[in-house]
Amino acid sequence: MVVESEGYHALIEYFTEHLSLFEKSETEACNETVEDVVTDMIATNLMAVFSQNPDLEPDFRFRLMQEADAVMEDLNEVLAGALMRSPTNEQVMFLEDYIGLVKNLFDSAISQHVQ
Repeated sequence: MVVESEGYHALIEYFTEHLSLFEKSETEACNETVEDVVTDMIATNLMAVFSQNPDLEPDFRFRLMQEADAVMEDLNEVLAGALMRSPTNEQVMFLEDYIGLVKNLFDSAISQHVQ
């Protein structure tokens, strides 16, 4: 559905083109890691998808959750070396934009499913 779409594959390419952004880490002591930020953003966006679409049938909701897990797995794989580091502001802004684009793919999948 989402992770098999052309749009998602284009987003993965976009992410890998900007992977050098994750070579640095925050120098100040920060309690959050890149993994924490990614997990929180995906969870927040998935909750937003569900609250915006309260009438989705349980089976489709479950499929969306599986898709979100697959997105998380992909990001964990791509960011393996940076997951436990503290994120820079630039990294957090990039992740916000990227995960927002992924949410758009979920919104699109829902609109196609509802039609």
